[in-house]
Parts: sequence; C-alpha cells; structure tokens
Amino acid sequence: MELIVHNTEGQSTSKKVKLDEGVFGVEPNDHAIYLDVKRYLASQRQGTHKSKERSDVAGSTKKIKRQKGTGTARAGDIKNPLFRGGGTVFGPRPRKYEVRLNHKVKQLARRSALTYKAREEAIKLVEDIKMEVAKTQDFLKVMKNLKTDTEKTLVVLPEHNQNVYLSSRNSKKHMVRVASDLNTYDILNCKHLVFVGNAHEVVQGMLKTEEK
Repeated sequence: MELIVHNTEGQSTSKKVKLDEGVFGVEPNDHAIYLDVKRYLASQRQGTHKSKERSDVAGSTKKIKRQKGTGTARAGDIKNPLFRGGGTVFGPRPRKYEVRLNHKVKQLARRSALTYKAREEAIKLVEDIKMEVAKTQDFLKVMKNLKTDTEKTLVVLPEHNQNVYLSSRNSKKHMVRVASDLNTYDILNCKHLVFVGNAHEVVQGMLKTEEK
C-alpha cells in the first residue's frame, strides 16, 4: 500500500511511502483484537474498591438481646450484616484486573487493527509537526488542514514531543501517542490515524514478523 505524504498545510508533497504489507496488509484476526482490547481495558481499572465488612464497622460487640425467648432470630452484636449500619457480606475487595497475554498475540492484534485502518483508507502520513510553543490553536489548525478536525483522530509521533502533546490535551477529539506506546484499543477507537514523520517506520520495526 502506497500513501502520499502531506505537509502541515494539508497539501500533497512529492514524497510517497509504501507501507509494509506484513504490518498493514495481514489477514485480520478478530479474536486476537478482542483479547488485546479486553486486556487493555482491564488494566485501566484501579481495583481499589472496598466495602466495610463486619470487622471494619465501628460498633459494640456486646450481645444486644438474650439468645432465646424474644420470638425473633438470635443476634450477636450490632455489627450483624442484617442490621442497618452493619457490615457488608461478601463485598468487593481490592484486587488486580490485569490479564496476561502472549506477546505474539498482542502484536497480531495491533497488525490486525492497522490492517483494518488501511482497508478503510483512514491512514494519513504527514511531515514533522514543528511547534515552538504549546498552543492548542496551532495544533487544531494543522488538524483542520488535514481534514481531521471534526472526527476522532490518533496522532502517532516517532518520539515524545512535549509541545505537540500539551497542545492536544484540550482537544476531546484528538489524542497523541508515541509510536512505541501504540496499542490496539487506541487504533480502533479513532476515525483517522495520522503518522508524523517516520512514526510508521518505528511501528513497522516493532510489529514486523520475522521471516522464516
């Protein structure tokens, strides 16, 4: 697949780049995508949920009434889960939601997601975005020139650029990622995928399959 490189003004340049078919033209594996997205979303959970159980509730442990002869169920103390203000039975406890996934499966999932974007013609290549200061207005101007200002767009940088990152934070429809941090969920959660500079080469270097 061959794409034309655009400048920050949105105009086509004389440069053309051929994307690696081993990364952007594979047979998509939907199950691998499902597993990787599930892993990513699970890792976003803090897992700090906690309810007070019987031992955590403040209250007297004195027996509140005699064992027999009341006509009601026996009760030990005020922290009984059946009473208002008592402890919670089998409530949530802090835990980790992390899911381990084979490295090759994660790579296959990202290649599959990139292939879908390539088939949808949703990938754009742009020359290096140079910003001397962090300014949201300048960043949005570049996105408007590329005709990606009204829809969800993922901008992939070859390396960290503080000014570009800070300029994009106020935009709800744009997200900036470094090529080494690219994941399946972010690829699928955008309408347009914009590679800046040689970011596509970094991605190809990470995801290219070894020839046997």
